[in-house]
Amino acid sequence: MTEYWVSQGNKWCDLCKIFISNNPFSIRTHELGKRHKDNVTQRLSTMQKDGAAKEKEQQQAAKALQLIEAKAKKSYQKDLENNQRNTDGDSSAAPGEGWVFDSTSGYYYDKATGLYYDSNSGFYYSDGLGKWVTQEEAYKWAETSKTNVAQSSTSQPKTPSGGGPVAGIKGGPAPGVVVKKPLNPMRAVKGAPSALAANKRKREDTKKPKVVSKEEEAALRAREAARKRVEDREKPLMGLYKTY
Repeated sequence: MTEYWVSQGNKWCDLCKIFISNNPFSIRTHELGKRHKDNVTQRLSTMQKDGAAKEKEQQQAAKALQLIEAKAKKSYQKDLENNQRNTDGDSSAAPGEGWVFDSTSGYYYDKATGLYYDSNSGFYYSDGLGKWVTQEEAYKWAETSKTNVAQSSTSQPKTPSGGGPVAGIKGGPAPGVVVKKPLNPMRAVKGAPSALAANKRKREDTKKPKVVSKEEEAALRAREAARKRVEDREKPLMGLYKTY
């Protein structure tokens, strides 16, 4: 029986970055060598350092997250206490009588002047002003707006109480000349001929005989003769006619 030699190829060592023979003896010899052992030790040390650094980074991130959550919880509790104090009706923050705390906006509101008051900053706001101002400017604007409203109500003319028509507007015939007949009497008649259609003459449909020159007539005859020759030549090839 004839035996054939088969190449076993080479094996790549990822730690040492070299090729070795792909047989058990060569692999075992290489793994017991000092170079391979040193590379294995170095790889394990690197993996241990990377794992420790990653674990330390995760611990720092968790610590920072806990600190942020603690601050947020403290701020939330403070906001709840302030909101509860305002809801309970802390009248000491109101600027005076007539002010009611508006839970929707979070400010005190005076219905008589239309002003909002912020107890934290001490400023006043109104839709007419469009900005936060001091107490002096706010009350000055309120007095001016009241005066303008009073003047506009007194200067407005009164309408008649009876609810009848306003004096000065009288009924009567329409001004100007009344046209009883249509401006275009022909338009009301359906199918009435227009002036243009009545005077229009029909053109006689007369066709002039076409003048054909001698050269054109000769060309037409030659073309017809050529067409007939081609037809006679192709009849046997089409299989539609019998040849004897």
